[in-house]
Amino acid sequence: MEDLTIVTGGAGFIGSHLVERLDAEGERVRVVERPGADVSHLPGSVEVVFADIRDPEAVRRAVAGGRRVYHLAANPNLWVLDRSEFDAVNHRGAVLVIDAALEAGAERVLHCSTESILTRARAAGPIAEDVEVTDRDAVGPYCLSKLRAERAALERARAGAPVVVANPTMPVGPGDRGCSPPTRLIWDFCAGRLPAVMDCTLNLIDVRDAAEGLLRTMRLGQPGRRYLLGGENLSLLGILEILGEICDRRPPRLRVPYGVALAAAYLSEFWSDHISGRAPQATVTGVRLTRRSMHFDASRSLRELGLAPRPVRGSLAEAVRWLEQRGGPSAGASRNPARELPGNSPAPA
Repeated sequence: MEDLTIVTGGAGFIGSHLVERLDAEGERVRVVERPGADVSHLPGSVEVVFADIRDPEAVRRAVAGGRRVYHLAANPNLWVLDRSEFDAVNHRGAVLVIDAALEAGAERVLHCSTESILTRARAAGPIAEDVEVTDRDAVGPYCLSKLRAERAALERARAGAPVVVANPTMPVGPGDRGCSPPTRLIWDFCAGRLPAVMDCTLNLIDVRDAAEGLLRTMRLGQPGRRYLLGGENLSLLGILEILGEICDRRPPRLRVPYGVALAAAYLSEFWSDHISGRAPQATVTGVRLTRRSMHFDASRSLRELGLAPRPVRGSLAEAVRWLEQRGGPSAGASRNPARELPGNSPAPA
């Protein structure tokens, strides 16, 4: 087998930084992206294949010859008009990629999961990577689809397959062309478009450290283990205070009560589901996640991987500079406003 590394979702925020890191080390890389995805920012030496991960034959062709396969591709939105898309892409699509890679003889497969499936309604302390999760713990169809994908990956590892799992928390930093939730929050705040917030706790990690964590999990991780790639636990208000110092703005004083936000989310989704067909301004899953504990302890994973994430204050400042240089998010970059924070906080994957 040729020495080829495959990255599904390699044009995304974390994925593109991972691809750049692999390319810089001289690895031969093939990126697998959805048809129509923008791949213009990827290194010219990278091979690009367009494939729908719901198509078994397309997946088999895309991963053929890969010695190492990173699976990052997923639908990260918290709302889609056809809810079955979550399971089709995030769960069954992941299983197709993992199984096709193993059948093709891949020596290592990494499944990129999410911290969202590890959240708890009542947590006695910080949540670590060994927390037990069940379907009942999942908040909404997005989290359930990601949980089932991770479970399938770990089941294959327990049966002897060389599969490892990594759960990055929320990535921040430069280069977010798709405008993920943290990046949208940063821009909206700095542009003065955040009049009110719901406070919650978030765990942020620099996107480059998340990518480095994936690389180290692939190389050093034990099959069947989950590796939590987390950085700093911060309240949303604390994040806004840091951004306020960077952007010279005062954080919003108005707080939105949970009940008001949840009612607004139900109404917004009803309008989207039955009338507009467009993404809601708030999602039920996003609001419900603000009541979950997202205070994580990634110390064990970081220690075993030898990863020391940088302070996120600098990452936030770099994200602001990158956005200012581009005049803000690209037009149409946020394909789904329901991915925005606060109250709409899906995973990075």
